[in-house]
Amino acid sequence: MSARPHIRTPVLLKVEEVKVCSLASGSNGNIYYVEYGGKAIVVDMGISFRRLKSRAQTRRIDLRKIKAVFISHEHSDHVYGIPALCRQTGAVAYVTRGTFNAMRIKYRPEQNSLHFFEIGTPQTIGDFTIHSFSKPHDVEDPCSFRIEVGGVNIGVFTDIGDNCHGLEQNLAKCHLAFLESNYDEQMLRNGRYPEHLKQRIVSGYGHLSNIQAAEIVRRLNPPHLHSIFLSHISQENNTPALALKAFEDMRDKYQIRVMNRNEASDVWTVSTECARCVPPTIEIPERLDRLPLTLHNTL
Repeated sequence: MSARPHIRTPVLLKVEEVKVCSLASGSNGNIYYVEYGGKAIVVDMGISFRRLKSRAQTRRIDLRKIKAVFISHEHSDHVYGIPALCRQTGAVAYVTRGTFNAMRIKYRPEQNSLHFFEIGTPQTIGDFTIHSFSKPHDVEDPCSFRIEVGGVNIGVFTDIGDNCHGLEQNLAKCHLAFLESNYDEQMLRNGRYPEHLKQRIVSGYGHLSNIQAAEIVRRLNPPHLHSIFLSHISQENNTPALALKAFEDMRDKYQIRVMNRNEASDVWTVSTECARCVPPTIEIPERLDRLPLTLHNTL
Protein backbone atom coordinates (compact mmCIF):
# COMPACT_ATOMS: atom_id res chain seq x y z
CA MET A 1 0.00 0.00 0.00
CA SER A 2 1.52 3.29 -1.11
CA ALA A 3 2.06 6.08 1.39
CA ARG A 4 -0.35 8.96 1.30
CA PRO A 5 1.16 12.04 -0.30
CA HIS A 6 2.07 14.83 2.12
CA ILE A 7 -0.19 17.83 1.60
CA ARG A 8 1.13 21.16 2.78
CA THR A 9 -1.67 23.17 4.34
CA PRO A 10 -1.44 26.91 3.68
CA VAL A 11 -1.03 29.03 6.79
CA LEU A 12 -3.28 32.06 7.14
CA LEU A 13 -1.23 35.04 8.24
CA LYS A 14 -3.56 37.62 9.72
CA VAL A 15 -2.28 41.15 10.14
CA GLU A 16 -4.38 43.74 11.93
CA GLU A 17 -5.30 46.81 9.92
CA VAL A 18 -4.45 50.32 10.99
CA LYS A 19 -7.37 52.72 10.64
CA VAL A 20 -6.80 56.42 10.05
CA CYS A 21 -9.12 59.41 9.86
CA SER A 22 -8.88 63.18 9.88
CA LEU A 23 -11.67 64.32 12.19
CA ALA A 24 -10.74 67.98 11.69
CA SER A 25 -8.02 69.67 9.66
CA GLY A 26 -7.61 73.42 9.36
CA SER A 27 -7.27 76.68 11.25
CA ASN A 28 -10.71 76.03 12.78
CA GLY A 29 -9.54 72.82 14.44
CA ASN A 30 -7.33 69.75 14.05
CA ILE A 31 -7.56 66.15 15.24
CA TYR A 32 -6.04 63.11 13.53
CA TYR A 33 -7.12 59.59 14.55
CA VAL A 34 -5.12 56.33 14.35
CA GLU A 35 -6.60 52.99 15.52
CA TYR A 36 -5.12 49.52 15.81
CA GLY A 37 -6.18 46.39 17.67
CA GLY A 38 -9.20 48.04 19.27
CA LYS A 39 -7.22 50.97 20.70
CA ALA A 40 -6.57 54.43 19.29
CA ILE A 41 -4.51 57.55 19.76
CA VAL A 42 -5.11 61.02 18.34
CA VAL A 43 -2.82 63.88 17.47
CA ASP A 44 -4.17 67.23 18.70
CA MET A 45 -7.74 68.08 19.64
CA GLY A 46 -8.73 71.55 18.46
CA ILE A 47 -12.53 71.25 18.31
CA SER A 48 -15.26 70.90 20.92
CA PHE A 49 -16.04 67.44 22.22
CA ARG A 50 -19.62 67.84 21.00
CA ARG A 51 -18.39 68.43 17.46
CA LEU A 52 -15.92 65.57 17.74
CA LYS A 53 -18.64 63.21 18.92
CA SER A 54 -20.89 64.18 16.02
CA ARG A 55 -18.15 63.65 13.44
CA ALA A 56 -17.05 60.38 14.98
CA GLN A 57 -20.60 59.05 14.82
CA THR A 58 -20.79 59.77 11.09
CA ARG A 59 -17.69 57.59 10.61
CA ARG A 60 -18.64 54.87 13.14
CA ILE A 61 -15.66 55.69 15.33
CA ASP A 62 -15.90 54.69 18.99
CA LEU A 63 -14.24 57.48 20.97
CA ARG A 64 -13.90 55.19 23.99
CA LYS A 65 -11.00 53.52 22.15
CA ILE A 66 -8.87 56.67 22.45
CA LYS A 67 -6.11 56.09 25.02
CA ALA A 68 -3.91 59.13 24.41
CA VAL A 69 -3.79 62.51 22.70
CA PHE A 70 -0.44 63.89 21.58
CA ILE A 71 -0.24 67.68 21.52
CA SER A 72 1.92 69.33 18.85
CA HIS A 73 1.74 72.92 20.16
CA GLU A 74 -0.42 75.33 22.12
CA HIS A 75 -2.44 77.13 19.42
CA SER A 76 -6.15 76.85 20.16
CA ASP A 77 -6.95 75.04 16.91
CA HIS A 78 -4.85 72.17 18.28
CA VAL A 79 -5.72 72.18 22.00
CA TYR A 80 -9.20 73.71 22.41
CA GLY A 81 -10.95 70.42 23.28
CA ILE A 82 -8.15 68.67 25.18
CA PRO A 83 -9.66 68.88 28.70
CA ALA A 84 -13.08 67.62 27.54
CA LEU A 85 -11.54 64.76 25.52
CA CYS A 86 -9.54 63.56 28.53
CA ARG A 87 -12.51 63.94 30.84
CA GLN A 88 -14.99 62.16 28.56
CA THR A 89 -12.80 59.30 27.30
CA GLY A 90 -10.16 58.86 30.00
CA ALA A 91 -7.42 59.58 27.46
CA VAL A 92 -4.03 60.81 28.70
CA ALA A 93 -2.63 64.02 27.22
CA TYR A 94 1.02 63.77 26.16
CA VAL A 95 2.63 67.22 26.07
CA THR A 96 6.03 68.85 26.51
CA ARG A 97 6.51 71.06 29.56
CA GLY A 98 7.13 74.04 27.31
CA THR A 99 3.85 73.57 25.47
CA PHE A 100 1.97 72.89 28.70
CA ASN A 101 3.26 76.11 30.27
CA ALA A 102 2.27 78.07 27.14
CA MET A 103 -1.28 76.69 27.08
CA ARG A 104 -3.97 78.85 28.62
CA ILE A 105 -5.37 77.55 31.89
CA LYS A 106 -8.68 76.61 30.27
CA TYR A 107 -6.93 74.30 27.78
CA ARG A 108 -4.95 72.35 30.38
CA PRO A 109 -6.05 68.81 31.23
CA GLU A 110 -6.32 67.71 34.84
CA GLN A 111 -3.14 66.46 36.47
CA ASN A 112 -4.25 62.81 36.45
CA SER A 113 -4.75 63.00 32.67
CA LEU A 114 -1.30 64.39 31.96
CA HIS A 115 2.03 62.93 30.86
CA PHE A 116 5.10 65.03 30.03
CA PHE A 117 7.47 63.86 27.31
CA GLU A 118 10.67 65.14 25.76
CA ILE A 119 10.85 65.70 22.02
CA GLY A 120 12.89 62.96 20.38
CA THR A 121 12.16 60.35 23.07
CA PRO A 122 9.79 57.68 21.68
CA GLN A 123 6.63 57.01 23.70
CA THR A 124 5.12 53.51 23.85
CA ILE A 125 1.40 52.94 24.41
CA GLY A 126 0.47 49.30 23.90
CA ASP A 127 1.33 48.43 20.30
CA PHE A 128 1.88 52.10 19.41
CA THR A 129 5.27 53.79 19.33
CA ILE A 130 5.06 57.55 18.86
CA HIS A 131 8.13 59.36 17.56
CA SER A 132 8.44 63.14 17.83
CA PHE A 133 10.71 65.78 16.33
CA SER A 134 11.14 69.54 16.66
CA LYS A 135 9.85 71.71 13.84
CA PRO A 136 9.97 75.40 12.89
CA HIS A 137 6.77 77.11 14.06
CA ASP A 138 6.17 80.33 15.98
CA VAL A 139 5.29 78.78 19.35
CA GLU A 140 7.08 77.71 22.52
CA ASP A 141 8.03 74.07 21.90
CA PRO A 142 6.53 72.76 18.64
CA CYS A 143 6.82 69.18 17.44
CA SER A 144 5.31 66.76 14.95
CA PHE A 145 4.71 63.03 15.21
CA ARG A 146 5.24 59.73 13.42
CA ILE A 147 3.10 56.87 14.70
CA GLU A 148 4.52 53.37 14.29
CA VAL A 149 2.05 50.51 14.77
CA GLY A 150 1.24 47.19 13.10
CA GLY A 151 4.23 47.44 10.75
CA VAL A 152 2.88 50.75 9.43
CA ASN A 153 4.19 54.29 9.90
CA ILE A 154 1.73 57.20 9.87
CA GLY A 155 3.00 60.79 9.86
CA VAL A 156 1.12 63.85 11.08
CA PHE A 157 3.11 66.78 9.72
CA THR A 158 1.28 70.12 9.92
CA ASP A 159 2.07 73.66 11.13
CA ILE A 160 5.62 73.51 9.81
CA GLY A 161 7.14 76.75 8.57
CA ASP A 162 9.83 75.20 6.40
CA ASN A 163 11.49 71.93 5.58
CA CYS A 164 13.68 70.54 8.35
CA HIS A 165 15.82 67.49 9.08
CA GLY A 166 13.20 65.96 11.34
CA LEU A 167 10.52 66.18 8.67
CA GLU A 168 12.69 64.55 6.02
CA GLN A 169 13.95 61.85 8.39
CA ASN A 170 10.45 60.85 9.51
CA LEU A 171 8.69 61.25 6.16
CA ALA A 172 11.26 58.86 4.69
CA LYS A 173 9.89 56.14 7.01
CA CYS A 174 6.19 56.78 6.43
CA HIS A 175 3.69 54.71 4.50
CA LEU A 176 0.99 57.36 4.86
CA ALA A 177 1.36 61.03 5.81
CA PHE A 178 -1.00 63.81 6.77
CA LEU A 179 1.12 66.54 5.18
CA GLU A 180 0.44 70.24 5.46
CA SER A 181 -0.32 72.01 2.19
CA ASN A 182 -1.60 75.21 3.72
CA TYR A 183 -1.59 77.97 1.11
CA ASP A 184 -1.24 78.91 -2.51
CA GLU A 185 1.45 81.57 -2.81
CA GLN A 186 -0.43 83.73 -5.31
CA MET A 187 -3.71 83.60 -3.38
CA LEU A 188 -1.92 84.59 -0.19
CA ARG A 189 -0.03 87.40 -1.90
CA ASN A 190 -3.20 88.86 -3.47
CA GLY A 191 -5.52 88.03 -0.58
CA ARG A 192 -7.07 90.19 2.11
CA TYR A 193 -4.87 89.14 5.01
CA PRO A 194 -2.95 92.05 6.60
CA GLU A 195 0.68 92.24 5.61
CA HIS A 196 2.01 91.20 9.01
CA LEU A 197 -0.05 87.99 8.88
CA LYS A 198 1.11 87.23 5.35
CA GLN A 199 4.70 87.64 6.49
CA ARG A 200 4.10 85.38 9.47
CA ILE A 201 2.77 82.60 7.22
CA VAL A 202 5.71 82.69 4.80
CA SER A 203 8.38 83.48 7.41
CA GLY A 204 9.77 79.98 7.80
CA TYR A 205 7.96 79.65 11.13
CA GLY A 206 4.43 79.64 9.78
CA HIS A 207 3.09 77.07 7.32
CA LEU A 208 4.07 75.04 4.26
CA SER A 209 2.72 76.16 0.91
CA ASN A 210 1.42 73.78 -1.75
CA ILE A 211 4.66 74.17 -3.70
CA GLN A 212 6.87 73.63 -0.64
CA ALA A 213 5.00 70.46 0.38
CA ALA A 214 5.13 69.00 -3.11
CA GLU A 215 8.80 69.82 -3.54
CA ILE A 216 9.70 68.07 -0.28
CA VAL A 217 8.01 64.86 -1.43
CA ARG A 218 9.34 65.13 -4.97
CA ARG A 219 12.94 65.64 -3.88
CA LEU A 220 12.92 63.17 -0.99
CA ASN A 221 11.07 60.46 -2.93
CA PRO A 222 10.21 58.52 0.27
CA PRO A 223 10.78 54.80 -0.39
CA HIS A 224 7.77 53.51 1.60
CA LEU A 225 5.27 56.32 1.06
CA HIS A 226 2.00 55.12 -0.41
CA SER A 227 -0.59 57.82 0.39
CA ILE A 228 -0.51 61.56 1.05
CA PHE A 229 -3.38 63.30 2.80
CA LEU A 230 -3.05 67.04 2.17
CA SER A 231 -3.95 68.75 5.43
CA HIS A 232 -4.49 72.11 7.14
CA ILE A 233 -5.76 73.65 3.88
CA SER A 234 -6.37 77.40 4.27
CA GLN A 235 -9.92 78.54 3.62
CA GLU A 236 -8.78 82.03 2.61
CA ASN A 237 -5.57 81.31 0.73
CA ASN A 238 -6.00 77.92 -0.91
CA THR A 239 -8.40 75.55 -2.63
CA PRO A 240 -8.42 71.74 -2.85
CA ALA A 241 -7.89 72.00 -6.62
CA LEU A 242 -4.78 74.16 -6.22
CA ALA A 243 -3.34 71.87 -3.56
CA LEU A 244 -3.84 68.84 -5.80
CA LYS A 245 -2.41 70.68 -8.79
CA ALA A 246 0.94 71.10 -7.01
CA PHE A 247 1.13 67.30 -6.75
CA GLU A 248 -0.15 66.63 -10.27
CA ASP A 249 3.03 64.94 -11.49
CA MET A 250 2.98 62.53 -8.53
CA ARG A 251 -0.64 61.38 -8.63
CA ASP A 252 0.25 58.20 -10.53
CA LYS A 253 2.75 57.29 -7.82
CA TYR A 254 0.80 58.16 -4.66
CA GLN A 255 -2.79 58.16 -3.55
CA ILE A 256 -3.37 61.84 -2.83
CA ARG A 257 -6.43 63.21 -1.06
CA VAL A 258 -7.40 66.57 0.42
CA MET A 259 -8.67 66.74 4.00
CA ASN A 260 -11.79 68.80 4.68
CA ARG A 261 -11.78 71.50 7.36
CA ASN A 262 -15.51 71.17 8.08
CA GLU A 263 -16.11 67.43 8.26
CA ALA A 264 -14.41 64.14 8.98
CA SER A 265 -12.60 62.34 6.21
CA ASP A 266 -13.46 58.78 5.29
CA VAL A 267 -11.95 56.13 7.53
CA TRP A 268 -9.15 54.40 5.65
CA THR A 269 -7.36 51.20 6.52
CA VAL A 270 -3.69 50.72 5.93
CA SER A 271 -2.00 47.35 6.27
CA THR A 272 1.08 45.57 5.02
CA GLU A 273 -1.18 42.61 4.25
CA CYS A 274 -4.82 42.17 5.25
CA ALA A 275 -4.68 38.37 4.98
CA ARG A 276 -2.09 36.30 3.16
CA CYS A 277 -1.95 32.55 2.57
CA VAL A 278 1.66 31.49 3.02
CA PRO A 279 2.88 27.89 2.56
CA PRO A 280 5.07 26.86 5.53
CA THR A 281 8.12 26.54 3.28
CA ILE A 282 7.91 30.20 2.30
CA GLU A 283 9.87 32.47 4.59
CA ILE A 284 7.76 35.21 6.13
CA PRO A 285 9.60 38.57 6.05
CA GLU A 286 10.88 39.62 9.44
CA ARG A 287 9.45 43.11 8.92
CA LEU A 288 5.98 43.08 7.45
CA ASP A 289 6.34 46.58 6.07
CA ARG A 290 8.47 45.09 3.31
CA LEU A 291 5.26 43.72 1.82
CA PRO A 292 3.04 45.85 -0.43
CA LEU A 293 0.65 48.22 1.28
CA THR A 294 -3.06 48.21 0.74
CA LEU A 295 -5.32 51.17 1.35
CA HIS A 296 -9.06 51.10 1.09
CA ASN A 297 -12.18 52.78 2.37
CA THR A 298 -13.87 50.97 5.26
CA LEU A 299 -17.31 52.45 4.67
